[in-house]
Amino acid sequence: MRFSISIPQLDYDGFDDAGVKDYLARAEELGFEGGWTMEQVVGNAPRIAPLEMLAYAAACTTRLRLGVAVLVTSLHDPLQLASAVTAVDRLSHGRLDVGVGHGGNFRPFSAFGVEKATFVSYFTEGLGLMKAAWSDEPKVTFHGRFRDVDGLPIQPKPVQRPHPPLWLGGSAPKAIARAVRLGDAFLGAGSSTTASFVEAAKIVRQELEKQGKDPARFTVGKRVYQMVDDDASRACERVLAGLRRIYGDVPGLDLEAVPVSGTPDDVVRGVREVIDAGAEMILLNPVGATVAEDREQMERLAADVIPQLR
Repeated sequence: MRFSISIPQLDYDGFDDAGVKDYLARAEELGFEGGWTMEQVVGNAPRIAPLEMLAYAAACTTRLRLGVAVLVTSLHDPLQLASAVTAVDRLSHGRLDVGVGHGGNFRPFSAFGVEKATFVSYFTEGLGLMKAAWSDEPKVTFHGRFRDVDGLPIQPKPVQRPHPPLWLGGSAPKAIARAVRLGDAFLGAGSSTTASFVEAAKIVRQELEKQGKDPARFTVGKRVYQMVDDDASRACERVLAGLRRIYGDVPGLDLEAVPVSGTPDDVVRGVREVIDAGAEMILLNPVGATVAEDREQMERLAADVIPQLR
């Protein structure tokens, strides 16, 4: 099993430079495979932008892989985003993982000049243009429905070839099929329940076989929001408060069904269910309000939870 940890991004009263540096150093010492961010372009939580956070993390670490899940690429210009991804991959010497998604039809697409009726096509074409920008071709030509690129020089290229690993997600069968077709790995959303991940993982395996892709070269993972506390009731209160900071009031999202929380044994059982469903990489995501709170959770995970899951 591979375990990653989320990187604190909240900035309520000024960025905690020393706290985040210590957090990243400790994550490497504890043996976590990766540190991951999330994107929230529009929202109430004061969250540092993910790629910028990863560029900072690249300077503070030497071994930790650095991931983002997910970049809502339908809200970005593909060439500019491809350039930013390349920059972080090069600054980290090839340690970047990139989660991408179209964001769902509840996004404020009009604020970004994107037509709601075509956002999925916009996402798919944009990803194709990003892959073209990362290709070995020194000049990029791409003719699509939304973009027309003719012989543009694009340098430099990412360290990882043909590009940093792309993680896609989804719950509907069509979305999962698209994830397998376009991606290198599948990541179940933190906002999805374990039960829904069980079903999604089954479809991923079916699609890998149907599309003729090698399962050994396609990682399946899941983000797990969690809170460890010796008082299970207090753990539940803390994790729900953290999820409300992230999501606010999202229609149709049952926050109580999403996280894994409680005593160390409770969290072990909850994470074990995700592993048994087929996850090969678990992205553990404390949801504290401060770096110190997330650091305390990371220490407890490393001491009391992960050893029971090895």
